[in-house]
Amino acid sequence: MKYQSQKVAYAYFLCALGLFAIQVLGGLLAGWIYVAPNFLSELMPFNVVRMLHTNALVVWLLLGFFGGAYFLLPEESEREIYSVNLAYLQLAILVVGTLGAVVTYVFNLFPGNWMFGMQGREFIEQPTWVKLGILVAALIFLFNVTMTVLAGRKTAISNVLLVGLWLLCLLWVFAFINPNNLSLDKMYWWFVIHLWVEATWELVMAAILAFLLLKLTGVDREVVEKWLYVIVATALFSGILGTGHHFYWIGTPGYWQWIGSIFSTFEVIPFFLMMSFAFVMVWKGRRNHPNKAALLWSLGSSTVAFFGAGVWGFLHTLHGVNFYSHGTQITAAHGHLAFFGAYVALNLAMFAYAIPMLRQKAPYNQVLNMASFWLMTGGMAFMTFVLTFAGTIQTHMQRVLGEDFMSVQEGLSLFYIMRFGSGLAVAIGALLFIYSMLVVRKREVIAPGNLAAAED
Repeated sequence: MKYQSQKVAYAYFLCALGLFAIQVLGGLLAGWIYVAPNFLSELMPFNVVRMLHTNALVVWLLLGFFGGAYFLLPEESEREIYSVNLAYLQLAILVVGTLGAVVTYVFNLFPGNWMFGMQGREFIEQPTWVKLGILVAALIFLFNVTMTVLAGRKTAISNVLLVGLWLLCLLWVFAFINPNNLSLDKMYWWFVIHLWVEATWELVMAAILAFLLLKLTGVDREVVEKWLYVIVATALFSGILGTGHHFYWIGTPGYWQWIGSIFSTFEVIPFFLMMSFAFVMVWKGRRNHPNKAALLWSLGSSTVAFFGAGVWGFLHTLHGVNFYSHGTQITAAHGHLAFFGAYVALNLAMFAYAIPMLRQKAPYNQVLNMASFWLMTGGMAFMTFVLTFAGTIQTHMQRVLGEDFMSVQEGLSLFYIMRFGSGLAVAIGALLFIYSMLVVRKREVIAPGNLAAAED
């Protein structure tokens, strides 16, 4: 670790890992409710469990992005973070807001209250006071990282990361717009949800992945930057108008069916480029970096993202197919694999690379770390296949044959049992990863040479 202010990233990573555990366990509980629908129905209804699962996912991924930015920007800018105190203040606001949203939702506090009650909009159902807190935290973050970059060296990695983070934070403003017209409401809602995960987050992913591969492979920076600019251009070109595949059936004009279909097809390209970029960098690399776990997570992230976001996204993005498949388990299959590959695995790659340095250790527990990768990736892949088959059957029985929803769900029970089993493997892998990151065995030998190589 070259800069003392990078230590602030460790606090973000710890909070992110805590929420990661909650998110995975919440998903496991939700999976069991699919098998036994009345389980905890009075104490913890499914809508609350699902809210915990999805919101914990979004928040811990954001904490990982923010922590990753605070870790890599000092190295890219060759200077300390502008204000460490502001970084800790930002983290405190985000943690308080997260706890406030969870307590409000679980205990149904202030129902119907615009300022203090939950808003009822998926992913952005937080009370208004929490949304305002998130906006303040985002402004603090933007000021902090922008001042850091402007005062130091400018690189393609820091510039792309900064653009992605600025757009990510500014798009949050649309979370406050909630018109009475349902079609307009959904359009603004997708401005946040889609343009986060399929546009601005892709920029953040590309920048962090480029930083990791630069450090882990030793490839020349010029080569990395050329790939990075091409990936960013294709991500923005396809992602912005690709929002149209969410506009098919919400009351918008029919031309969105063609715009959404065409540009959504292009969305496969940036993920294919990221996967190709990762493997080409390793192939061209000159460095035998000691942190094999971080490299495995980096390659795994780009590969699984291509299949989850790219291939599985394309399977049901054309409007003629989506007419039958939207809202089925095919959507769930795509969402799980895409989020895991593109953003979960990327954050875990950054954690695997940075946490040993932040703790002044050489890479440790790498066998356990890599075992957790195969458990989580294998479990998520099996879950995706199971949900894909379930969604295909659901589409035919419900949308083509016209059978009622509950009868179809009962017929999918075997698939839900298999989905729970795969979720159990993911949960075990997640807990194993957290253990491998936070527990250093007393007999762990720290070789100064390895530590120096890891920090290079």
